[in-house]
Amino acid sequence: MTPERSPFSLRSIAVAAFGPSLLFGVGQGSIFPIIALSAKELGASLALSGLIVSLFGIGALVSNIPAALIAARYGERRSMVGAATLTVLALFLCLAASAPWMLAIGVLIIGMASSVFLLARQTFLIEAVPISMRARALSTLGGVMRVGLFLGPFAGAALMHFIDLPGAYWVAIAAMIAAGLLSFTVPDLEGRQSEAHPSRPPRPRITGILRNHAAAFATLGLASALVAAVRSCRQIIVPLWASHLGLDAATTAVVYGVMGSIDMLLFYPAGKIMDQFGRQWVAAPSMILMGTALAIMPLTTGLASFVAACLLLGFGNGISSGLNMTVGADASPQTGRTQFLGIWRLITDCGAGGGPLLLSGVMAISTLGLGIAVVSSLGFVAAAVFWRWLPRRVTS
Repeated sequence: MTPERSPFSLRSIAVAAFGPSLLFGVGQGSIFPIIALSAKELGASLALSGLIVSLFGIGALVSNIPAALIAARYGERRSMVGAATLTVLALFLCLAASAPWMLAIGVLIIGMASSVFLLARQTFLIEAVPISMRARALSTLGGVMRVGLFLGPFAGAALMHFIDLPGAYWVAIAAMIAAGLLSFTVPDLEGRQSEAHPSRPPRPRITGILRNHAAAFATLGLASALVAAVRSCRQIIVPLWASHLGLDAATTAVVYGVMGSIDMLLFYPAGKIMDQFGRQWVAAPSMILMGTALAIMPLTTGLASFVAACLLLGFGNGISSGLNMTVGADASPQTGRTQFLGIWRLITDCGAGGGPLLLSGVMAISTLGLGIAVVSSLGFVAAAVFWRWLPRRVTS
């Protein structure tokens, strides 16, 4: 008689799976608000400061495919430890920077390392968690990262009170060292270890993954890119429309904070709904809610209506926590999963970067209101694509 397996619980892997992500988020969140200020202190112009900040996203974007190759070759645990170590070295370079170009290199390396870390942690959870709990695991992963990004600025501000801007970097260094040490506790996956077995086929090439899964990338990948575009644009739209209404910075910050708190409260319920009832119960509704909130945003004329639109926007974004990771995981093949997810992240990152560019382009030739309307339409298109092509049942 074989012993019965105890039911899987997320708590059994919580520290190893989510702890490094929380610490990584704290580290990133502590430096995000002060990179531009550091650039200005080094003599950079406003335009150059903005470019240096954007190098984080550029570094992550160009590293998605290399990150997939690294994680597939060296495994999730070593990839996360290596990414955390590289980030610490880059943070020391930022601290020691005596010219804007040195800071720029540091920020670029941090973005590149984050791509490796994020892909490795996602792959680990997909392999370690049974499919019946996949959405909850990935939604929690996304939520934990959001919590870290939320706490990071406060931790950085606390130390900056004593040692000015370097305080934020020291908080990030401490958080990244802790993330790297905790990543050592991530167990090696049996499936990853067995990839070296001579009976297994060779790892698929990126070109083969692209060719064999072109339909998934062109449909669900497109929808996920639109989700990323809407999410990134909302961070620009909310403060811009608040300014248009004449709200002061403090009021805008409070509204934005309340909207963000809704995000953090809904990530686990969203994952549970996706696991129990299907991805469709979250995918299309979340995009309809965000599209509707953005569509009514230009119609708001005062604080009350603006807050209502922001709360709806936060609710839609909150229930979509982990959506892109879950849809990508469901669409990924068993063999070549890491490479598939690298391409998937490249597509979604293009959406995250392209959305603000589209918004800026429309505003340049027209008005902020029309720009918001165009972004809202992206949410409705994403909902339609999910409704048409997202499988009702997940089998693998």
